[in-house]
Amino acid sequence: MSYELKEYLNAINFTKKNLMDSDDLLWQKKYPAFIVNKILSGFQDCIMLVNEMNRNHFVDKDMQFQFLLNSIRSKKRFSPFLRASKLKNIDLVKEYYGYSNEKAKTVLDILTKDQLKLIKEKLYKGGTK
Repeated sequence: MSYELKEYLNAINFTKKNLMDSDDLLWQKKYPAFIVNKILSGFQDCIMLVNEMNRNHFVDKDMQFQFLLNSIRSKKRFSPFLRASKLKNIDLVKEYYGYSNEKAKTVLDILTKDQLKLIKEKLYKGGTK
C-alpha cells in the first residue's frame, strides 16, 4: 500500500474518501499534517481552515484529517511547484542580477530560454569540463 501525499490531498480536495476509516493504522501514522497544511494554504478558500489547523497543531492527525476532509468543499485544486530545471537556473539569475532567492524565482517566470542561455554564456568563466 502506498501512503503518498497525493492520496491524502485527493481525498481532502476531491474524492472525500475517508482514508483513516480503514483497518490499516499506517494511514493515520503517515499523515503529513504540516505538508498538507502548507499545500492547502495556497488556495484562498482553504486558508482560514488551514490556519485553524496550524493553531491547533497538537490535535491528533486523525482529527486534523477529518476536519479538513469534512470542512473543505470538493474541488479540483492544483498548484504547480518549481521544477528542478528552474532551480538550476536560479543561481545564474542571482549572480547575474544580484537578486535574492525570492526575486530570482519571480524573474525565472519572466525570462525566456534564449535569455537564460545568454546569461549563462555571459557568466561562463571557462576552464575544463
